[in-house]
Amino acid sequence: MASTPAPAVPTLAPPLEQLQHLAGELRLLLPGVRVGEAQETTKEFNPETFWRRLNEAAVKVSREATTLTEVFSRLPLPPPSSQETQRLCEQVHTAIKAIIAIYYLLPKDQGITLRKLVRSATLDIVDGMAQLVEVLYITPTQSPENSDLISCNNVWVACQQVPQIPRDNKAAALLMLTKSVDLVKDAHEEMERAVEECDPYHGLLNDVENNSDSHGNEQDDVLGCPNNQDSYWSEEDQELIIPCLALVRASKACLKKIRMAVAENGNKDQVAQLDDIVDISDEISPSVDDLALSIYPPMCYLTVRINAAKLVSVLKKALEITKASHVTPQPEHSWISLLINAIDHCMNRIKELTQNELELFIRYPS
Repeated sequence: MASTPAPAVPTLAPPLEQLQHLAGELRLLLPGVRVGEAQETTKEFNPETFWRRLNEAAVKVSREATTLTEVFSRLPLPPPSSQETQRLCEQVHTAIKAIIAIYYLLPKDQGITLRKLVRSATLDIVDGMAQLVEVLYITPTQSPENSDLISCNNVWVACQQVPQIPRDNKAAALLMLTKSVDLVKDAHEEMERAVEECDPYHGLLNDVENNSDSHGNEQDDVLGCPNNQDSYWSEEDQELIIPCLALVRASKACLKKIRMAVAENGNKDQVAQLDDIVDISDEISPSVDDLALSIYPPMCYLTVRINAAKLVSVLKKALEITKASHVTPQPEHSWISLLINAIDHCMNRIKELTQNELELFIRYPS
């Protein structure tokens, strides 16, 4: 009787093909992390255990990234065998899935803002590892480009950031509010700089105009700016910019006062209210950007008016939510009323200066 043939041993793919496959697998994990929900469990959440495990998992990922890089960048030694590559790829994949699994253990009742920060850190780690693997199989190991790409890779940076993640929702809220304050501050400073220099495009157009017409007419100079409606502000434009700038200053003041109220009175256990404050505050910076962009020439006064009104709506809603929350123990605080009055004053002035254009639009909508 013939003996049964031994089962064929599966042939392993070449090392670079295994790396390519690993990069694809890591990329496939990203959508699940972006939309994944917290894991349901009956166990009581232990913050100390969670953060310890998350830190340890980040260290493990960083270590696996270093090992993989050293093996595939060692010169002049040959690349690793298919068996060694399989082992390395499995270790990387296991480390990445482990840190994702730990992220899923953070329950929603710890705060949505906090979960978003942990999710963002996890995504950065997974994406960074996928980028590293792609560099290792796409770029020849002996090229200087390979060394540069590896040294600039952010998987190690992302892992090092994990211990810096806030440990509760109040700290997470303060971090996000600080980021919003900084974004609005930057937008306001850029607007002011452009107005002070009377140069909305920071000199980008000067060289072109100087070359095309080195003998400009002096009467084309309006308030220190050449009278080019498509490139510079008219007197009327500059008059409208004044309340727009004031509205952006009020936006910065709102965020600073909200952040101060959270810092002084915020309770980390009031996660829902803190999340609501952060959510609405996150809308302020994009609204400021929309207004800032609309003041660049050629200005459309109706667009400026619409964007200003949107910003005012967001600011008032942010103040209302803050006023109704636990971070404002005395809702009659004068700072809220003062800010609302300042916001209304700016908007009323913007309406006055854009009223003619609105009436023309209503009369001749085409």
